[in-house]
Amino acid sequence: MADELSKRNRPGADGPDARRPAAGHADEPHTEGLAGRLNWLRAGVLGANDGIVSVAAVTVGVAAATAQIGPILTAGLAALVGGAISMALGEYVSVSSQSDTQRALIAKEKRELSDMPEEELAELAGLYEAKGLSPGTARQVAVELTEHDALSAHLEAELNIDEDEVVSPWHAALASGVAFTLGAVLPLAAVLLIPEPWRVGITFAVVLMALAGTGWLAAWIGDAPRVRATARVVVGGALALGATFAVGSLLGTTAAG
Repeated sequence: MADELSKRNRPGADGPDARRPAAGHADEPHTEGLAGRLNWLRAGVLGANDGIVSVAAVTVGVAAATAQIGPILTAGLAALVGGAISMALGEYVSVSSQSDTQRALIAKEKRELSDMPEEELAELAGLYEAKGLSPGTARQVAVELTEHDALSAHLEAELNIDEDEVVSPWHAALASGVAFTLGAVLPLAAVLLIPEPWRVGITFAVVLMALAGTGWLAAWIGDAPRVRATARVVVGGALALGATFAVGSLLGTTAAG
């Protein structure tokens, strides 16, 4: 009786859980479409970060040269529109190249499976044997995976690609462009709404706090060290603002003289 219970409780034994797929840890990303969602989320965070830094640098530089709202607004809006379009276009071109490459590899694998199935089966078995399986086990695994879904098996083993998770350039471009715009609105609003004596100082503070937030979020998405990533973004933003403020102050002083 004890032996029978032991058999039933073993993973893979017959019973109510026998055909239930093994579940990963709760904190592991096993959901479908994860690559696509992470792609546009990454593009969105980077777009927001660039929007904050780019527009803040332009507006702070102009504000250092003149206290007039007109030039600051014109420069800020030009930086916002041009930057958003540039970010979206750049992300689209970059991700399009990646997705085109992925689709070409998938099409090539389909042709090879159709034209030379036996050679592809031997290749798949060789890949699993190279990973440490015995020749017999590697062959058996290759046969079973091929019978289940040959294309997915080869894409995963050879290229680490999932046919259903080819990245979308439109999603990445839209996320990047919208995020850049949202990020750019913050420094633009700050520099326009804050009275002149405190304009630059408060804008500096607001921008650096926003950068700390995007840096932390980017680190959280990538499961990277939060403090290091946040500090890197904040220091980089501070350097950009300081540089443009210095240029604006120099040009303003020169023009006034």
